[in-house]
Amino acid sequence: MVLERADGGGSPQAELRSRWLYVAGVGQAVCIGSAVAAGVGGRFAQLGLPVADVGVPAAHGVAVLSILARARSATGRVRLRLLLLGLSTGAAGMHELVLRQLTALLRSPTGMLYSAVELLAVAGIAVALGLGVAGLVVAAGDSGTRLTWLRRLLDGWMIAGSLFTLGWVLLLHRADLGGDILAALSDLGRVVADILVLGLLLVLRFAMPRGQRASVTVAAFGLAVFAVSDMLRIFSAEPVVSTTIPVTETCSMTGMFLIAAAPWLPGGDSVLDVDRRELPVAGVVAAFLPVVVCAVAVVVHTLSGYRLDVVMLVVGGTVLLALSVRQGVVHADSLCLTREVATREDHFRTLVQGSSDVIAIAGEDCVLLYISPAVQQVFGYRPEDLLGIRLPLLIHPDDLPPLKQTIGKLREEDELSSHGLSRRVSCRMRSADGQWRHIESTISLHDDGLIANSRDVSERVALQAKLEHLAFHDALTGLPNRALFTDRIKHALAKRSADSAPPAVLFLDLDGFKQVNDSAGHAAGDELLIQAGRRLQAAVRAEDTVARLGGDEFGALLEGEAGASESRTREVAERLLFALTQPYRLAGTEAVVAASIGLAVATPGITPDELMRNADLAMYGAKAAGKRRIQMYRSQTHSNQQPSWVTL
Repeated sequence: MVLERADGGGSPQAELRSRWLYVAGVGQAVCIGSAVAAGVGGRFAQLGLPVADVGVPAAHGVAVLSILARARSATGRVRLRLLLLGLSTGAAGMHELVLRQLTALLRSPTGMLYSAVELLAVAGIAVALGLGVAGLVVAAGDSGTRLTWLRRLLDGWMIAGSLFTLGWVLLLHRADLGGDILAALSDLGRVVADILVLGLLLVLRFAMPRGQRASVTVAAFGLAVFAVSDMLRIFSAEPVVSTTIPVTETCSMTGMFLIAAAPWLPGGDSVLDVDRRELPVAGVVAAFLPVVVCAVAVVVHTLSGYRLDVVMLVVGGTVLLALSVRQGVVHADSLCLTREVATREDHFRTLVQGSSDVIAIAGEDCVLLYISPAVQQVFGYRPEDLLGIRLPLLIHPDDLPPLKQTIGKLREEDELSSHGLSRRVSCRMRSADGQWRHIESTISLHDDGLIANSRDVSERVALQAKLEHLAFHDALTGLPNRALFTDRIKHALAKRSADSAPPAVLFLDLDGFKQVNDSAGHAAGDELLIQAGRRLQAAVRAEDTVARLGGDEFGALLEGEAGASESRTREVAERLLFALTQPYRLAGTEAVVAASIGLAVATPGITPDELMRNADLAMYGAKAAGKRRIQMYRSQTHSNQQPSWVTL
């Protein structure tokens, strides 16, 4: 609750801070607990009890249980990595148990049994080191070229050889002072193993993404603390004690508890990919550090008055040889990488230049920085003519607001999540001939601004518009069909107010069309329908709607003044009847047809279907009364008289 109030919500930065505060609190509790446990163990040691120094092996056991418990929820390579690291920690714990308990039970720190115990402890260190390195290698991934793996092997040997040389020098000095060689070898083995594994952890840590470094960071810190305790054992003849708390035991247990907590932190169950062929400056300089360590150890040994032995010469020589070979490998790998980069650049350049889509890069101010050659084929521009032009100048003004809104949302989403997001947007772009072309673009963010991958979809948009037109218009006459006519009536009824004139609907059927169609042919019949549709459109106002309802049947929707009164509506109907009864010129001959018209005026509460049904009934009434007539529908609730009509 306190963290939520202080950080202001669940932002990624606040969550990261709260997580590290939690880790710091756990680490503080671990240090206090380790100090207390080590103090209790030291008290047992002062009492001479055979259970002395069980705290460090117990801490190893806790770490093993934690790592194996985390491995149960993982799969694949992650599970194998955790199992190897758990076994490595277990082997180190067995080493601690053997070294502390069995040697404490022996009456004399000499003899064959003691030597066997020391050799067994050294073997435990070797097993722990091997399993730990194997687990970290699994974490590093199985990708990489042969040269990359050869460079890694050479780096590993230079580190191991340098540490071996340093350890050999210290071992000779300790043996010269009359110390226990096996004990010194065991202590130095622990330090060398700690430093080797710590180096691998640091390499993994800097090669991982920032969000997955917590686990490796805590593990590296824990191992560093553990290594400090091993060094204290070597350079101090007596246990280092602060008041009543053994410092070495506290460091060892603290390091193990941190390692136990590491798998549960971010990155503890992630598949890591650290195959980085390119080396930063720090990586190049770091390659010389093992050689410097080896040279310093040999120089100090020589200046102390000791003679160089075969081991130092052989190991030191192999380290120098490994450094020389490594530099050659790095140079060869750099050449291969340069060739691969050039090949990829040529490949992608070919793809971009040969693509029919237009690829453009715009800066933060929407100024075009790059545009692919396809722009000349699609829009008629030369690429060099568009460089430096602001992109909004080419976009239709009506499409700019939604385009800016899309880009704004994309930037907001990119700030809250990882890179690689994209959005699709449609707009119109002006071509070189001044026409507006419909384009469909996929926009994604770039370090320099935006990347837009666009294609011309003008033909598709035109086809969609044509299909929509055909769905609501008659293919022969181009007039609205029954579906669109019904929709227009629905809108006319919906927008009618109390003080406005009601809309009126006319149904028209051509009398004598069948005879013309049968005698002159279907082509002549189609031409007659086309001319009839044109006459109807010319006889009404632009805001009125004329539709072909099917066959030789037409409809007309009169709005506003046309439906203000029965006389006004009848006047329009008479004008339509007159236009339809004029002779038609069909293939050099004249044809005369008449028409029957049914008329219905909207009443309050009427539906579009009811209004059309009333007009249809009136039309059939006109036909039944002798055709060539206009008949208005009158509801029985309004009048008991028969519908009236007029004959022209």
